[in-house]
Amino acid sequence: MAYRIPNDLAKSARFHVRATSRQAELIRAGASRRGVKLTDYIIDSLCAQAEMDLADQNHFVLPKDKWTAFLKELDRPPRVPAGLKRLFSHAPVAESR
Repeated sequence: MAYRIPNDLAKSARFHVRATSRQAELIRAGASRRGVKLTDYIIDSLCAQAEMDLADQNHFVLPKDKWTAFLKELDRPPRVPAGLKRLFSHAPVAESR
């Protein structure tokens, strides 16, 4: 019986890229250093960069009710845990010596 890969893990998209000799050598060295296959290294690196790029997103669109709830939470005074209050009620360790 053949092993089946779930649809969400099946690799079906292809990317064709061209690199200079120096870039290719650098990428191969990185994959070798990490001890992974070249394709895995490239995909992991690209996904990590895409996640960083998307994390910098500063424009969010929400339905009106969600936006109102979001603004309400931003305007709410912060909750300060009791443990944090205790921690900051003592003199810093550096000053207590």
